[in-house]
Amino acid sequence: MEITVIDGNVEKAIKVLKRKLQQEGLFREMKQRKFYEKPSVKRKRKEKEAQRRLRKKMRAMKRFS
Repeated sequence: MEITVIDGNVEKAIKVLKRKLQQEGLFREMKQRKFYEKPSVKRKRKEKEAQRRLRKKMRAMKRFS
């Protein structure tokens, strides 16, 4: 990932970087890795996330139909 600083405006570049990291899910992953997660809890969380992604995809498909 590369962020360019335009006209020496570092604050704006930092905002852009934070937004991109947020979209990538980096902050969420860092929070999850802070503590140990049991395998059963991890599996349930991943299933829940997959269902959420599927629902989101279905909503997008309905919007264009």
